Amino acid sequence: MSTRHFTRLLLVEAVLLAATIAQAQSAPDPTTVIARVGNSNLTLGDLQKEEGGKLLQAGYQYFLSERKALEELIDNRLLADAAKSKGIPLDQLMEKEVYNGIKDPTEDQLEVYYEGLDTQEPYQAVREDVLQHIRELRHNKARAAYVEKLRRDAKLNVLLTPPGADVDVANAYKNGSTGAAVTLVEFADYQCPYCQKVNPQIQQLKKEYGDKLTVIYKDFPLPMHHSSEKAAEASRCAGDQGKFWEYHDVLFYSKQLEVADLKEHARVLKLDGDKFDACLDNGLETNAVKKDLDEAKSLGLTGTPSFFVNGHFFSGVVDYAALKDIVNQQLNLAASQHQMLSMK
Repeated sequence: MSTRHFTRLLLVEAVLLAATIAQAQSAPDPTTVIARVGNSNLTLGDLQKEEGGKLLQAGYQYFLSERKALEELIDNRLLADAAKSKGIPLDQLMEKEVYNGIKDPTEDQLEVYYEGLDTQEPYQAVREDVLQHIRELRHNKARAAYVEKLRRDAKLNVLLTPPGADVDVANAYKNGSTGAAVTLVEFADYQCPYCQKVNPQIQQLKKEYGDKLTVIYKDFPLPMHHSSEKAAEASRCAGDQGKFWEYHDVLFYSKQLEVADLKEHARVLKLDGDKFDACLDNGLETNAVKKDLDEAKSLGLTGTPSFFVNGHFFSGVVDYAALKDIVNQQLNLAASQHQMLSMK
């Protein structure tokens, strides 16, 4: 490794450490008094404890806006740095390396595009607007591809994190060790199509990260899904016989959630059928499912899947890349914090 490259690595690590420290220092103090009621004070900690669920969604929406703005800032900075490294103005870089070779659409292509427009104006009246629109689309596509290459070469590490909350995982089903650097908690519904879609991606994530990642499942059966609550009970009945995760996967893969199906799944997995049926028919796991459901409501969750990665909340339809991104972020933060402690 060259001295120059080694120095650059040290500088990158220093920036990561500084950002981690700055993030910790900027965290709001829970003891800060924000209101006085009679002779007593209300603190930020009181607000988070009692009304945190109402604030989590709002905080997450703000985070999404922050993240979008940050991504644009990163892109602009990468482009500016690329132009600076080549000693040319940014607009010259764009014309020379990004937009060079982009051709205008042919007249036939313009006419085909025009035919798809919902307009009564004649072709010649809108031709110039159509041409400029297609040019813009092609330029944006070329810019995005160029920025993506710059991002790969820069090896970015985004430290901005979503808002967080404390989640009770004491009695939850865990797939992984308690000492894992990253814990992913999923609140899900077995009848939710998005949960069904993301389940194999979570399995792949666990396979890729191994002992570095622990996955925890929490029940959040939604009221519009008539079979989801009983399915949640069934998975816990299977858990009583040591096969929660096997049964959990069968539910997501098969999507067969009627009571008769739930009992059949138990027999396919070689569970004690009579014991399983008694557990399901007598509602022995109803209270456990309700406890998770009540917690989800208290956290302000509104849909599934909802995730907490090391306490940081994110939700909605996510792909494998997004899951990896937040796990890698937490691994990098953990590594930076460990290095910071070792330097003391």
